[in-house]
Amino acid sequence: MTVDGGYADFFGPQVPRTGDEGQTATFALASAAYRDNPMEEIKKADNEWHQSEVKAGRSWATIFRPNLGEAFSRAVVDRMLGSDRKPLIQSFGTEPQVVVEHCLAANRIRKERDGRLTAVMVVCGLLFLPGLLVWLLAFQIRSTVSKADNKQAGALATAVLVAVGALAVLFLVKMPFTGFWAWYARAAVLMPVVGWFLARRICERTARDLRERWDSLLSGSSVGAKVPEAVPSNPGETAAEQLRQSLARLGAEQQSNSVFYAGPKGILGMGTRWGSWQLAEELVPADPSREIHPFRSWDVVRSIHDQLRMLERGPLNTGGFPKPSIRHWVVTPIGENAKAVSRPEGTDVEAYQVKSHAIQDICNKQQFGAGDRHYLGVQWTLWDGQLVITMLITVTVLHATLRIEVTGHALGPVNPLFTTKPEAPSKEVAKSFKPWETRKVMLPLVTTNEVVRLAVRAPLTWYPPLLNWLGGTIGLPEPFGLRHAWADQPWRHRFMADDALRAATPVLRVVHAAAIRVLEENGADTEKFGTRSAFLSTAVQDPSPRKADVYDA
Repeated sequence: MTVDGGYADFFGPQVPRTGDEGQTATFALASAAYRDNPMEEIKKADNEWHQSEVKAGRSWATIFRPNLGEAFSRAVVDRMLGSDRKPLIQSFGTEPQVVVEHCLAANRIRKERDGRLTAVMVVCGLLFLPGLLVWLLAFQIRSTVSKADNKQAGALATAVLVAVGALAVLFLVKMPFTGFWAWYARAAVLMPVVGWFLARRICERTARDLRERWDSLLSGSSVGAKVPEAVPSNPGETAAEQLRQSLARLGAEQQSNSVFYAGPKGILGMGTRWGSWQLAEELVPADPSREIHPFRSWDVVRSIHDQLRMLERGPLNTGGFPKPSIRHWVVTPIGENAKAVSRPEGTDVEAYQVKSHAIQDICNKQQFGAGDRHYLGVQWTLWDGQLVITMLITVTVLHATLRIEVTGHALGPVNPLFTTKPEAPSKEVAKSFKPWETRKVMLPLVTTNEVVRLAVRAPLTWYPPLLNWLGGTIGLPEPFGLRHAWADQPWRHRFMADDALRAATPVLRVVHAAAIRVLEENGADTEKFGTRSAFLSTAVQDPSPRKADVYDA
């Protein structure tokens, strides 16, 4: 990769290689772009802190309502690639660029389908508008009646179509017109039906393709997202170049070292704070006749950073920790109910990265009062991205008191809504000669109502604002990040909870050992620190998750 204009440059869409971290969570979120469930099901994936919004369209235009895949892919692309978009929250444990590319690929597949359906609607529908309107009215009445809860609703809905069909046949037999208008009236009755058969074939072919991609993503076959519109073939393709730059900007923002603390929600993208351990003692010279050699908070942090690199090593060959990601974070406080964030700007920031010298200044100086804070983080992405464990360390010196705080954050698996594979439509019916037994009957992949919905929506997909106004959209939870918006707590999964809890003890001990080493090298008395460290080491033997950011004051 090269760097051009502050953003990571690349050629063409990026696809995770086999073995990359975060495949399961990434592909689970990406599969939502290909789904055909009702749009309202996105509410099932909401968690305690982040709520999606289903924005309903016009009550009289339910035929224009999108399904989950259509609404999700459109909302994600608009939110993450828009030219005037608000800053995003990093998606730790996933690759948001891959998810967005699958959304673009799903939009392109649907756009090609809608192009064919539009041609069918023009030839078989708009040219014979009176007949089309009558058939649409019949389907709308049938759809409304079939939603009733009583058992007779299905039979009544079918009877509506049968009645309209009978009237159509009667109209053809007893034609009240002659000449040109007689032939036009016959065509107005028949051509919408012919168009429906053509549209059904188009819809079934596309639905089969979308479902295969949905299933492949969740099966681990790493189906690639084809986004040719993101690869400019010549300098004159401004739209492709703009899309390419937007994807590059998304990748750069994912690598930002700036995060946001939202009160009880914890650090956005890392999860809520479930545990906190503090070592705070007075700085006293080891030799009363000599003063402590001056040192800074950064010196302690740097020593801790060096020792954390050794976490993957141990005296026994038993597996242990995988290699963690160790980074310095600039943490900005925001309100619990804030709907937007603002990333640091200025000469100390380049390509969403706060420069090293600015991080050192924050670590040494901004320890009390307003302003950003510095945290050293050690992070593991486990269970193929389904679990993100982050331990954050901050060092402060106020007067003669050195405080070292270690906090644990955990982000659990994506909601099961995103890991559900497609199932072939079917229903249970009673056997003809054994009514006490049932058998499974396979249903068409695309229903009659779905064909009509797609055909009617197709001409309007060229102007999304009108289609969104008529049918509705999904409102993404803000501040938005793909991963934390639909993450569950890890504590219901026994092994995930064990992994999160087990990480606390070794990290705490390494942090304390590194800090005490710096104190000894600078002539400070470490007896009290050692005693306190031993006490914390005992207390952390049996950690339990709790809501550490909810203060009962």
